[in-house]
Amino acid sequence: VQLQASGGGLVQTGGSLRLSCAASGRSLNGYAVGWFRQAAGKEREFVAGFSRTDGSASADSVKGRFTSSRDAAKTAVYLQMNDLKPEDTAIYYCAADRNLILSSLRTQSQYAYWGQGTQVTVSS
Repeated sequence: VQLQASGGGLVQTGGSLRLSCAASGRSLNGYAVGWFRQAAGKEREFVAGFSRTDGSASADSVKGRFTSSRDAAKTAVYLQMNDLKPEDTAIYYCAADRNLILSSLRTQSQYAYWGQGTQVTVSS
């Protein structure tokens, strides 16, 4: 499964961006999908995601600001990011796996497939 993340860019503090993640040539139906980010000099961390049965989870740092969703046909997954802050600046990755349950969404090593990342920069 080849994942393609897109939608990153430069935005001012308080602005919004929507990231997309699509699988090349196939549906993401039946896959758990997670969003992760890695800021310069820091470890990659979980942001948000949902299990194959659409149970959702998000990091405390983004609760109330970021929302992950799928399109109705389950061909793409989105991360809507509102009220962006400079500390949200990072490379954002999407990842997928067929077997993840809700309790494992935050564990990077559980994901079999990763996209290449898209840069999000929030200026102050």
